[in-house]
Amino acid sequence: MRSMPGIAVMVVVTLLAASVAQAGEVQVAVAANFTAPMKIIASEFEKSTGNKALLSFGGTGKFYAQIRNGAPFEVFLAADDVTPARLEQEGLGEKGSRFTYATGKLVLWSSKQGYVDAKGEVLKQGKYAHLAIAAPKLAPYGAAAQEALTRMGLLNILEPKLVQGENIAQTYQFIQSGNAELGFIALSQVYENGVLKEGSSWIVPNNLYAPIHQDAVLLAKGKNNPAAAALMTFMKSDKARAVIKSFGYDLH
Repeated sequence: MRSMPGIAVMVVVTLLAASVAQAGEVQVAVAANFTAPMKIIASEFEKSTGNKALLSFGGTGKFYAQIRNGAPFEVFLAADDVTPARLEQEGLGEKGSRFTYATGKLVLWSSKQGYVDAKGEVLKQGKYAHLAIAAPKLAPYGAAAQEALTRMGLLNILEPKLVQGENIAQTYQFIQSGNAELGFIALSQVYENGVLKEGSSWIVPNNLYAPIHQDAVLLAKGKNNPAAAALMTFMKSDKARAVIKSFGYDLH
């Protein structure tokens, strides 16, 4: 007759084996502004479910083109709500799966301490050679920056100083390296747990640009992948939402 401890060990081993067998992988396209929080969320997702999220980071516009051309992504975390809706309409996203996982904030940032003032008056002073923004046609944060400059009546004046990054990550690199003295990026890139990581900044008032609702969508290639469905569910969990909020995003 087997001892009870032996049976208990066998049960644990069996459960662990079943858990490993059920664990899967999901290919995820992630908007560049969401890089830091998503790395943390992916780690928590793996701890909680055993599933692994394979992350690719880039511009929303470029991901849209890649998905239309057959890229193997199964979940898309976009930097806007328009692109996921378009993918749904085109049959490349699963109907009814889309939801807003975060609402982003635009910030004027410089890697130099004290360079950007608390009201963004530095923009009007124009004592700089380059102002970086992400390409408005490809990046929602670039479109928001362009809209803010227009509403401030500065777009035409500052247009000769504008340098465009392919996406918000490249825009950050322009500023961080000093190739542009300042520029517009996502608040999440320089903010965590209520603290500005470096440099100086002005959080652009919400009334200067349309809300940046960032939507997630389950893509057609992921509809039969349990790991993809699990990630979509996990993005709505308290654990994920706490991480998202800690990077300065608003939640629905």
